[in-house]
Amino acid sequence: MAGVLNFSQYLGGPDNVQCEQIFPSTQRKLQYNFGVDITGWSFFLKQQVIVVDTVTFDRTTGQPNFSGSTVIGYFAETSINTGTFTTVVNASQGKINITVPGGLYTGPILPDARKNVPIMIYTVGWQDVGVPVPQVDSHRWAFILCYEAGVTPTDPTADSGYTAI
Repeated sequence: MAGVLNFSQYLGGPDNVQCEQIFPSTQRKLQYNFGVDITGWSFFLKQQVIVVDTVTFDRTTGQPNFSGSTVIGYFAETSINTGTFTTVVNASQGKINITVPGGLYTGPILPDARKNVPIMIYTVGWQDVGVPVPQVDSHRWAFILCYEAGVTPTDPTADSGYTAI
């Protein structure tokens, strides 16, 4: 019997990959607590949408299973304005809020959430002021984009911005 493959395992990444289902219009606030002074740190935000051929879901937990999935294409990566979407709450305690703005993906989605599924990879990255060498690290959020009213009910692979692999 095949096991459930989560998105972190699918991307080959560590546990710093989170996966959720959202609507393209959803705006989210991510709260980070680094637990150390982040004064002088720099942050970067990026997003890119990949398209996987199929996604199944565990009947018990509802979690997506990527064991039978293949990335078939992607849309161009874009940088997100950190000045607008990053708020340092308390630098000395390492607390920061990151906003994932709604509307980053404006392309089509099939109402069937299991075929040619667009998944937005939202990267939250940072560089500390480490001595002797600053360290760069990041978290990736995988947002499975779900059909909602106002989205063109079409195959994302037919969109002009889509690049097949």
